[in-house]
Amino acid sequence: MSQQYQTTLQREVTFEGVGLHTGCRARVAIMPAPQNTGLTIRVGQGAVRALTSDLVVETVRATTIAAGGETVSTVEHLLSAVLGMGLDNAAIAVDGEEIPVMDGSARLFAEAIAQAGLTALAAPRRRFVATAPAYYRDGEGLLIVLPAADFRVRCTVDFERPVGTQYYAGEIAPAVYLREIAPARTFGWLHEVQALLARGLARGGSLDNAVVYDENGPVNELRFADEAVRHKVLDLVGDFALLGAYPQCEIVSFKSGHRLHAMAVADLRRALLSGGSAVAY
Repeated sequence: MSQQYQTTLQREVTFEGVGLHTGCRARVAIMPAPQNTGLTIRVGQGAVRALTSDLVVETVRATTIAAGGETVSTVEHLLSAVLGMGLDNAAIAVDGEEIPVMDGSARLFAEAIAQAGLTALAAPRRRFVATAPAYYRDGEGLLIVLPAADFRVRCTVDFERPVGTQYYAGEIAPAVYLREIAPARTFGWLHEVQALLARGLARGGSLDNAVVYDENGPVNELRFADEAVRHKVLDLVGDFALLGAYPQCEIVSFKSGHRLHAMAVADLRRALLSGGSAVAY
């Protein structure tokens, strides 16, 4: 059973580093916030706004949000750690145009949240409770949202070799997330890295913050044999943090990506706000 009451951080945590795509330095602070605040974000001098799917403006290779006329990209790893570690209320301040890539995973974010500790608040946790199946498609990608007692994910990826087909299933709870999902790094193929650089992307990427594959396999050492699918779960969790409530549902994902996640979350959030038959509190 997932936590029943809202949480916030016991103390502020901060991170600094370079963005994966821009290569520019950035600083992020996650600060405690009162109950019923949810997640808010301030980008530069932009106004603080609710951190929801309404802010998504780009989903090509990463999730980009806009607030107060400013944009910040590659938010999914940070938000994945926030939701995965059970943090409900926080004020996030970003000084820069992209969230630091850190080691390419959510591990450093998740560990910092765990070390800071969470405080239980008096208000019940806000939940999205799926009461009927919902289906979403985008090309070959498929996402199904099913009723469940907690937040669970079943994810399948199907890439060219040597990654191939991988499958992961499990509950998204703090201890499991920290051990099995947060350490999984972003990944790509050597020929793709060269193409990204030509497009002005991946300027901050290196073997220290990404798994790179060539035709023979991973160039650097894997943390998990199925690290690719675990990272896709990490991304999915981060994109679902934009729902604005704890997702009490099972998500079945086949070859999904940021755009499909954003489509599903936007639709589910409309149901959440309307109080329709798909949700309960």
